[in-house]
This record gives sequence, C-alpha cells and structure tokens, in this order.
Amino acid sequence: MVALFQFFAGSGLRINASPSLPMGLYVVSKSPDANLVEFCPAEPFARLANARGWRGNGNCPDGAAPLLKPVVAHAGDVVELSARGIAVNGHLLPNTAPLSRDSQGRPLQPWPFGQYRIGGDAVWVASSYNAHSFDSRYFGPVLVRSIRDRLRPLVTFR
Repeated sequence: MVALFQFFAGSGLRINASPSLPMGLYVVSKSPDANLVEFCPAEPFARLANARGWRGNGNCPDGAAPLLKPVVAHAGDVVELSARGIAVNGHLLPNTAPLSRDSQGRPLQPWPFGQYRIGGDAVWVASSYNAHSFDSRYFGPVLVRSIRDRLRPLVTFR
C-alpha cells in the first residue's frame, strides 16, 4: 500500500481517503486558482493530529502525511470565527462550526474567536464537506510557504 501511495505521489496524483473531502484521486495543478492545497500542519497541531490518528505515515518533517484542504480565504479576505463557524467576507460557510469534542469524545480547542484580515502570507482552509474536519477552525491560518502543492479533483466518489 505504501508503494502505491509513493507511486501516485511521484506521478502528481494524490489519493484522498480522509472524510474531509470526497474520496478519490486528485491531481497536482500549477494553476494558482486550484482551490485545494496540500500542506504539512504546523506544531503543535501536527502533533495533535498524529496523536489522535488523523494523519497516516507520510513525508512531512514529522514523518506523517500532509493534509489536503480547500482554501476558503485568501489575502485581503476577512474571516470571522465564532461558535457558528467560519464566515468569509460576511458569508457563513456550512459545516464549519467548531466542535468541542472530536468523534472519540476527546476535547477540541478552537482557534480564538474573532475577526481576522488575511495577509498575503497566509490562507484559511476549511471543509464545508465534513463538519468534523480538522482545519483552520482549530489551527488558524496556514502559511503560504507551507503549501506544497495545489490540487484539483480528478475522480471522486461521494
């Protein structure tokens, strides 16, 4: 199985089996408007995701797999995080309300509630596909320099 994942990664393809996005095959894109990004989460969030089994083995510096998430806010956007969820430029995104516990009943701490203007060095990522996604509602902005690839769906299954 590891060899299969390495083959796909080397050919610009990624397999997504996480519930944050539709299961399927995604392809690396050079287009700056490709809405999905692959990145290694920053600490201490990488450690939390590993300890809870949310990331498999991979090629991030911590030895775990990168995350694949949709970008929901770019430079110049205003993000408001509240108990209701993530709102971008006043538009509340579905399924983004932070949860107080994960699916195993373990406590979750949301990023501090408030309003944030996104600078040119960061993006916010969130899955409106799955309310249980581990994304910016818990770890805040993702630095652009940590984005490894932009991706587009090739074949997905809902």
